[in-house]
Amino acid sequence: MTRDEFKRSLGNAAPPPGLTPVLVALWHDAKGDWEAAHRVAQDVDDENGAWVHAYLHRKEGDASNADYWYRRAGRRHARMALDAEWAEIVTALLSV
Repeated sequence: MTRDEFKRSLGNAAPPPGLTPVLVALWHDAKGDWEAAHRVAQDVDDENGAWVHAYLHRKEGDASNADYWYRRAGRRHARMALDAEWAEIVTALLSV
């Protein structure tokens, strides 16, 4: 799946089948359901889950919690626009 196909899927009522949990979390986030996104992301115990979790807490405005999750992901705290970070994460995770 490409990032454009992923973005088009946001017009659907449910995420496309076969997505990894971290992509499902980002799908829910893009649909405006931060709570569903967070529920999914917090159950993924790896660096990708931590990266998505960090992004979500950054979006929420909780910088200290975001810092913790960025460290767990092995990444620096993002400074780019949130939509740019979302696109970066989606692109990276679709290529895994």
